[in-house]
Amino acid sequence: MADLTTLGRRVRHFRAAAGLTLDQVSDATGTAPSHLSLIENGRREPRLSLLEAIAEALGVSAAALLDPTPPSPRAALEIELERAQAAPAYRELGLPHLRPTRAMTDETLRAVVGLHRELDRRARQAIATPEQARQANTQLRHDMRAVNNYLPEIELLAQESTSRVGHHSGALTHRTVAQMADQVGLAIVHTDDLPHSARCVVDMDRGRIYIPPASIPGGHGLRSLALQAIAHQVLEHRPPEDYGDFLRQRLEASYFAAACLMPRAASVAFLAEAKREHNIAIEDLRDAFGVTHEAAALRFTNLATEHLGLTLHYVRVNGDGTVTGAYENDGLPLPLDATGSTEGEVVCRFWSARRAFARRTRTTEHYQYTDTPAGTFFESTQTGTGNPDDFSITLGVPYRESRWFRGRETPWRETSTCPDAACCRRPADGLAERWEGKGWASPRVRSHLFAPLPHGTYPGVDDRELYEFLESHAGLDA
Repeated sequence: MADLTTLGRRVRHFRAAAGLTLDQVSDATGTAPSHLSLIENGRREPRLSLLEAIAEALGVSAAALLDPTPPSPRAALEIELERAQAAPAYRELGLPHLRPTRAMTDETLRAVVGLHRELDRRARQAIATPEQARQANTQLRHDMRAVNNYLPEIELLAQESTSRVGHHSGALTHRTVAQMADQVGLAIVHTDDLPHSARCVVDMDRGRIYIPPASIPGGHGLRSLALQAIAHQVLEHRPPEDYGDFLRQRLEASYFAAACLMPRAASVAFLAEAKREHNIAIEDLRDAFGVTHEAAALRFTNLATEHLGLTLHYVRVNGDGTVTGAYENDGLPLPLDATGSTEGEVVCRFWSARRAFARRTRTTEHYQYTDTPAGTFFESTQTGTGNPDDFSITLGVPYRESRWFRGRETPWRETSTCPDAACCRRPADGLAERWEGKGWASPRVRSHLFAPLPHGTYPGVDDRELYEFLESHAGLDA
């Protein structure tokens, strides 16, 4: 079936071929000319009955109108121009929308479309080095959005794994994690000489999970590392075939770990009670299961839509405003590049994810309402200090869902019109002219921007270091 833009062009094409005006088609179909104009411009989807009436008035079949191919070379150019102007790369320029008129020659239209093709080519060329990884990550984000970030098969496997060691609720202990490892024939070994490119290493030949020693008392992050290593065994992962497979395996392992640390039944019961009391708070979920704030926020995204009926969004942002992780199924307009990827893009300075950095206290969450072109959202943000940068974790919901959350009485409210560049990226009128040539800034350049896509069996892990490490530990007792 044709999209609305192509459908509209085909209706206009056959109307012109029939020598009919909008008023004449309006009289024949009993529909206002303005409504027909919206259909021809691709801004309104006609009911099937109306489409059949239009087809009859034009002397063609409904199937002819629904053909997905442009009706003429000129129409193909017009459709391509329409799509190009709807892309993030063009919207960020802040230029007016150009509508092709009858007076515009085909040569002019081809030139304008050619400029858009070059703009898109250059935008893609600028991210050519990590493009494979970004495209795979974007596809994975879309796939998870389609299932509301919920994987019931892994939920069941996690439930079976924790039930076998008698864990059903509360904080999962290191001893219990060790028991879970033993269930799949693995032993946890702490070592301080891991390859610098690896968070943990599994020696499947000898049944060992090598993880670093705890840097702080408790070492809560080590439970997740060990559980992710266990997950690869439980989920029967094999060396990834490509980068997309690698990212999916990593997501599944992280999901399994979170489902063990925060079991579904106990977590849903905890959150359902909080919803009944209109007092949902990520910090409470975090403390109830002894996990990090980020882990609790991500786990909430797994369960909120499927079990609480809530749409939501999650954003992890560095101190410089760049996105390092995001998920949404509530329509939040995430910043996107030419490939549709959001990681590495800069969020609006008026979003809670960045406003929270201005707070003097980080012991509590920052609550805020944010008005956007897609509607108003309620957000709670927790900031933290990492290596090497500060970061923020934001969990948000549409305004109508705010009644279930703690902090909904907040007076903080901001307005964001991004992706309009005039919102927070383009200087105010006259400011650029005032300082052009009179100021000089030394930008902060991140070395990873120049790094090629990592090669090897496991992307990002140095193969030589990995195998030398395994060889050096082969003769040691666990």
